[in-house]
Amino acid sequence: MIILPAIDIKDGCCVRLYQGDYTQVTTYDTDPVQAALRWQDAGASWLHIVDLDGAAQGLPANADLIRHICETTTLQIEVGGGMRSLAHIEQMLRLGVDRVILGTIAITDRALLQDALARWGEQIIVGLDARDGWIAISGWRETSKVKAVTLAAELYETGVQRFVYTDISRDGALTGPNLPALKEMQHAISCALIASGGVSSLADLQALASLGVEGAIVGKAIYTGDVDLAVAIRNIEKQGKQNI
Repeated sequence: MIILPAIDIKDGCCVRLYQGDYTQVTTYDTDPVQAALRWQDAGASWLHIVDLDGAAQGLPANADLIRHICETTTLQIEVGGGMRSLAHIEQMLRLGVDRVILGTIAITDRALLQDALARWGEQIIVGLDARDGWIAISGWRETSKVKAVTLAAELYETGVQRFVYTDISRDGALTGPNLPALKEMQHAISCALIASGGVSSLADLQALASLGVEGAIVGKAIYTGDVDLAVAIRNIEKQGKQNI
């Protein structure tokens, strides 16, 4: 299982929101580039970036910072937040980003999603952000009437090869991942799944690894020190590779 440290960017800083609430913001680093280098030094191979300003505005808002992270580190990088057009996706990929996460348009513009899949294939990830099992959109500020597992099954059939599943109620709360929901998601799709939300300990990461998910995103826990990223990567990610 790949462990992906998260950098959420808001107003140029590395922050964490509590359950996606833009009014409950904690700033952990005023320099996201330095945060990225810190996680690289800890042994990370991938970085998960969320452009929170972009998610709220509906267009990429921190492109210069993301470019700087791409140029400064050797990390593979996936980015989500505000990608609502093919031009936005292309812009991110030209910066050096490896994968782009699409959320809102997976519901609001299925044709655009299909165009993106046709052009970029596995570089496109669909982010399934769920509140009580229902998909949330527009920076998590709106809850749709679409079930996450239903949407996942539909999109898998249309060619999506990788999903990020986030339980919003667990995000930034350090309450542990929603394992039953992740198992349900695994039954709905037969492709790569990355888990997000709630990781608070090494035991949580071990539980996710036992599910067989491709990756786990860790945010608040590595900033508070509840999870030592270097230890987690050494004990779970690298040990797992040795056992293959």
